[in-house]
Amino acid sequence: MNIIRSNEKLTSLALVLAVVALFGLFSPALDLPACAEESTDLYFNTPGTPQGPAAPAPHETAYPRIGSSDSRLLVWFVTQLHTYFGGFVLALPLFCALLEFLGLITKKPAWALRYDGLARDLAKVALLALSVTAFIGSLMLTIFITLYPSFMKYMGGTFKSFMPFYAAVFVGESLLLIVYYYSWNRMADRGRKWIHAAIGILTNIVGTALLLLANSWSAFMMAPAGVDAQGRFLGNVWHLLHSAFWNPLNVHRFLADIMSGGAVVLAYACYRFFTAKTNEERAYFDWVGYVFLFVTVCALLPMPIAGYWLMRSVFVFRQTMGVTMMGGLLTWLFVIQAMLIGVLFLGINYYMWQGMARLKGAERYQPYYQFVLGGLTLALFIWLTPHTLMMSGSEVKAMGGAQHPVIGNYGVMSAKNGAINVILLFTALSFLYYRRASRTMTVSWVRTGNIAIAVLFAIGMLNVIGLSVYGYYLPAKIRVGLSAPQAFTTFTVIAVSLIINRIMLTRAVVHGPVQWGKIPFRGMVVLFGLSAAFTWVMGLMGFIRSSGRLSWHVSELMADVSPWAFTPDLAFAAKMVTLNMVVFWGAVLVLFWMCQRGQQSVMGEEFHDAEAPILSPVPSQET
Repeated sequence: MNIIRSNEKLTSLALVLAVVALFGLFSPALDLPACAEESTDLYFNTPGTPQGPAAPAPHETAYPRIGSSDSRLLVWFVTQLHTYFGGFVLALPLFCALLEFLGLITKKPAWALRYDGLARDLAKVALLALSVTAFIGSLMLTIFITLYPSFMKYMGGTFKSFMPFYAAVFVGESLLLIVYYYSWNRMADRGRKWIHAAIGILTNIVGTALLLLANSWSAFMMAPAGVDAQGRFLGNVWHLLHSAFWNPLNVHRFLADIMSGGAVVLAYACYRFFTAKTNEERAYFDWVGYVFLFVTVCALLPMPIAGYWLMRSVFVFRQTMGVTMMGGLLTWLFVIQAMLIGVLFLGINYYMWQGMARLKGAERYQPYYQFVLGGLTLALFIWLTPHTLMMSGSEVKAMGGAQHPVIGNYGVMSAKNGAINVILLFTALSFLYYRRASRTMTVSWVRTGNIAIAVLFAIGMLNVIGLSVYGYYLPAKIRVGLSAPQAFTTFTVIAVSLIINRIMLTRAVVHGPVQWGKIPFRGMVVLFGLSAAFTWVMGLMGFIRSSGRLSWHVSELMADVSPWAFTPDLAFAAKMVTLNMVVFWGAVLVLFWMCQRGQQSVMGEEFHDAEAPILSPVPSQET
């Protein structure tokens, strides 16, 4: 209780600091006089009257230094740490609201107790994490004001109309989260519980609005809109907000926040599973890991599509920026990112097949794993094949270009689109097997349904692969657009197959309850590795997106003329992202430790069943 009271005081202090920093920074910019002349929007080509400051010229820019330190590295470190915590704070209340809602609609009291207990524990962590986020945000603003005054003066004057609303939304989300947690016990009865759940939903709506406002800055820095050629705001708030990258960036970062938040909970579940002293505790955190892997995967599945949407928007806005990110300076960062995503999907599939050890009767599906693994591996090789290679001048001359005459064909965007969609399809197939593992179907049309699902997957994969091959004959600018029909095919196959499978499982014979805690140790080790990979890849992708601006604070409007303005190489970027990830994880584990008191492992059902059967190749009666 003392920890929670201290947390409340820390939250209040951090809120005050953040609000003071916001208004202290932007209040001087609120009295900027409007200009009389007309001008034209840089992006939307609409007329308007300048109402904000022009982008500073290089000679007007001053960059103080703290000794001999690299100021941009300090900004990088603090900003990425704030982004990690911001995503974590956004994701946790969403998880809480979802779990509480599941507890309300379930007809099983044991499951309701389990969902509600986990939601309350996560809400406690979210409240404490909010304090840390607000403090880091205040520190970040202070650093920006101190080290990049001209940049902050320009951005503050341009976005002056958003600042009061942003501060109000931030305070509103904080107060709602405090009310949401501290009213948990007071609204525990059935009637008030729905009101409490509504408070949780409102908290998430306000939190999402905060994310959208924050994304407007990032999108504007990459693709400015709502300003003229001199960078002056033209009075149209919607144009300023709705830049070329705002919509795809919103989707991409929302999914990334869900993934990073879920990954941290996964790591915590694994840690508690490894250190558990009782079977009940081990069973509880095995269940927590399973639940949050499902949540994280739900965010991961559309992530490649969201990434392609963002990159397509980059190519449409400035092809040179897209080439820099995917075919030039940052190409190999994308190769590393592709490898990590492939590893994520391999790990997810491995965890699901290891998780079948919890399920009685699952051994009959084990022979199919080798085919799933083979398809995943082949698609992964294509997915991470680079289009161009880093070579010396003599090597480029000898080869006739940076593109390899053979493997370069597999590195084009249409091939990569096809590969990731095939990976998604195989992952969905693994999930279907997992859902069937402990059940025997009793419907009369089992054979017909299995054939329909098999044909659906076959046609879907052939269509995806066919579009990939077709992309070889299209220009690069048009080839990127093939991601849309490929994604539509994939999600159609997944959705329809899940529906058919769900109907087929109606009134199925269950071989026994899920034996939580019986998953092999190696399965939880893989789950822990997945959580690290999730956060690492999110940090790497954030760096790639920001580095697309190269030497610009605001693309083509405000140049970065600092002496440390450079684009780091792969090794340096990897070290910085890793450092941020380690610091973030260390801080989060401290938060979990502080909130660990009073937590109770509630399974609500018997789990002391016999040992789970060892998976072995047994002829299957059900495909």
